[in-house]
Amino acid sequence: MSSRHPAAATGRAVGPSTGPDGPAPVDERRHDPAPAPATDAAEAPATGTARARASATARGWVLPAGAGLAVALVFTAYSVAQWQAFVVRSWDLGIFTQLAARYAALDAPVVHIKGPEYNLLGDHFHPLLVLLGPVYAAFPHAFTLLVVQNVLFGVTAAVIAWAAVPILGRVTGSLVGVAAGLSWGLQSAVEAQFHEIAFAVPLLAVSLAAALRERWRTAAVAGALLVLVKEDLGLTTAVLGVVLAWRARRPALLLLTAWGVGGFLLATRVVLPLLNPDGEWAYGSRLDLAAALADPLALYDPAKGHTLWLLVVVTGGIALRSPFVLVAGPTLAWRFLSPEPGYWGPTWHYSAVLMPIAFMAMLDGVDRARRGRVRWLRHYSRYAPVVGLTACLMLLPQLPLWQLTNPGLHFGAPRAQAARDTLATIPDGAVVETDVGLMSYLVDRTDVYYLGNRNPVPEYLLVDRQSGGVPQEWGDVLQVAELLHPGVPFEVVHVQDGYEVARAVVG
Repeated sequence: MSSRHPAAATGRAVGPSTGPDGPAPVDERRHDPAPAPATDAAEAPATGTARARASATARGWVLPAGAGLAVALVFTAYSVAQWQAFVVRSWDLGIFTQLAARYAALDAPVVHIKGPEYNLLGDHFHPLLVLLGPVYAAFPHAFTLLVVQNVLFGVTAAVIAWAAVPILGRVTGSLVGVAAGLSWGLQSAVEAQFHEIAFAVPLLAVSLAAALRERWRTAAVAGALLVLVKEDLGLTTAVLGVVLAWRARRPALLLLTAWGVGGFLLATRVVLPLLNPDGEWAYGSRLDLAAALADPLALYDPAKGHTLWLLVVVTGGIALRSPFVLVAGPTLAWRFLSPEPGYWGPTWHYSAVLMPIAFMAMLDGVDRARRGRVRWLRHYSRYAPVVGLTACLMLLPQLPLWQLTNPGLHFGAPRAQAARDTLATIPDGAVVETDVGLMSYLVDRTDVYYLGNRNPVPEYLLVDRQSGGVPQEWGDVLQVAELLHPGVPFEVVHVQDGYEVARAVVG
């Protein structure tokens, strides 16, 4: 969904604390000279070994879990600041909140913000979002989706730290997990608020981390689930299948490639056209290879170079040593070949799925360089993670989280009280037509329609004339009402600091 309204060998480390793949510590109690019954003699060593392995596994997750928790908490602090300041980045949070509410009620994902009776599975193919239903049923609030995304990014950081510690050590590995969790792509995604790709980020981390540990089944299952997050990720799954098959020397893993290609074709050729009101894949026209190749200036736009540079620099460049980087190919291809400039740069949520790929490629690159024959690369592999961490630190002042260092400037919210007063004029359960200004704050308690569509007559019409996105030439709320619903009488019930509310006159 567009974030704005249209416009082989693996070098697996082993050791007593490397997680479930490491050997279990010796249980010295097995040397007790006291005799024991035969059954105890057979069961005690097995029980002790199982407990030791479980203990080693738990210890191996302590630092990664801490890294993940820290990332989730920092991102949630940012989301709280955004929410309290009435910062609405787009209509997407409202859209996904309506979807979550529908799934919570065990209904089809009909989202009125996209249009009357619009099935959101005809917009993008994201059936895995059904997992939002139970969470929303327990916590029925739009802010819940922001927390879900933050937790998913925290899980990503934990998985990357878990993969990094055996390769880089406890301290550096944990720091890499935090750096990945707070990387520029994920910060931009948090700033842009909830999108479906939040589910793809930890799945990619799990798949590639499992590949590093030679856990091919886990890698394949996590990769296969990407197809259910968004239609274009079927191509990512296809490339992942090739990488895993080559690395594992298991041709059977090419079935993952077939699954990815099949999922992409099924979604774009069958499901999306079937459910889309226009009978087509709505975003298919945004990939125009011929037009991209015919316009060299756009093909080599600096924004694309900026995105690539950021991907390389935060990994110390050594990610390029890993075939994992190939998994980023489909996402970069559709973005850079699109005529839409908003896809080219590092902002919004479009680079989030690239972050686990880049950092896992860095870990694999370090491991490969250490075992390689190129002397200077073996030497550099000792310092590449530090180079990447330094780059991450240097980028921080340019990224969204830095706004928390000056909340008065970025989250001052001079119209916060006006927003609260405006929201109070609209009762729960009302049918509301509105712009994006306060949409996210109404969607969990009213039936919201976006005023850019052809909608039924609402009970209330709300416009934010300062930052809601309504063209100034449309005029005040009564003029907007006449433009959208000619001949239907409305009366103004609230005007405050740019917020205007009108109510339909009945009878």
